[in-house]
Amino acid sequence: MQDQADGWKKVTDAVHAKNGKIFLQLWHMGRQAHSSFNDNIQIVAASPIAVSQGQIRNAHGEHTGFEVPRALETDEIAGVVEDYRKSAELAKQAGFDGVEIHAANGYLIDLFLQSSTNKSTDKYGGSFENRIRFLLEVIDAVKTVWSSDRIGVRLSPNGAGGEMGSEDNAETFTDVLQQLSTHKLVYVALLDGFGFGYHNKDRLLTVFDAKTHFKGTVFATNSYTRDTAEGVVRSGSADAVDFGRLYSNPDLAERFQHDWPLNADAAYPDYWDTSKDADVYTAFPAYKA
Repeated sequence: MQDQADGWKKVTDAVHAKNGKIFLQLWHMGRQAHSSFNDNIQIVAASPIAVSQGQIRNAHGEHTGFEVPRALETDEIAGVVEDYRKSAELAKQAGFDGVEIHAANGYLIDLFLQSSTNKSTDKYGGSFENRIRFLLEVIDAVKTVWSSDRIGVRLSPNGAGGEMGSEDNAETFTDVLQQLSTHKLVYVALLDGFGFGYHNKDRLLTVFDAKTHFKGTVFATNSYTRDTAEGVVRSGSADAVDFGRLYSNPDLAERFQHDWPLNADAAYPDYWDTSKDADVYTAFPAYKA
């Protein structure tokens, strides 16, 4: 992993040379991973529940169905928490300005948080206090490397992506936000848009709700435009807005500021197709009048 840290150092140096800031997102794919990326070792999750619809790509670039995960054993979880800590340490070596703990989109931490995907009967399952335990242990581990004001968390209480959604999500994630407030994190990013679909199993939890329950900076994210972003910030419902798919505009802030037209979005397969080279991320042009 040191070689990856060394490679990312070139990226963070380039960002800092332009007076930018950059955080590293820490995530474990859980049941949306594929064993071919890890010596054919069975994938893991909170419970042995597979994603039933859709396909992913394996390590050879081939489309294939989702695999059935095995549930992490209670005594294995400390090792996964340590993996997050080590990754946070490598992020610091690589020159990042902070880290974001990805607890959204049906990846491993989200699988523990949501009752529909966490059927465990040990200390990590059942009650809300148990289901949030893994996330809080990850936060505590990362805080041994980074101060709280350099740690963010990403949540997706409304999203259907990865076959997520639970009937008690509004209550669960309200409690999550309140718990996260005690850690004095630099921000929480809430996916309250519908770019990945709405699970329609419980009431929506909006960034306004997040501002009510999380005593800190709230980022809105997912499917925002310049105009809707301005609206949510001006209303006080969020402090800032994240943009992801608009990475095809390397000068996005300037385009928004000057009302310049946007480049076309990157083709969806380019987000994850490992057969493509770096140009699908780095070759988009800045605006020229």
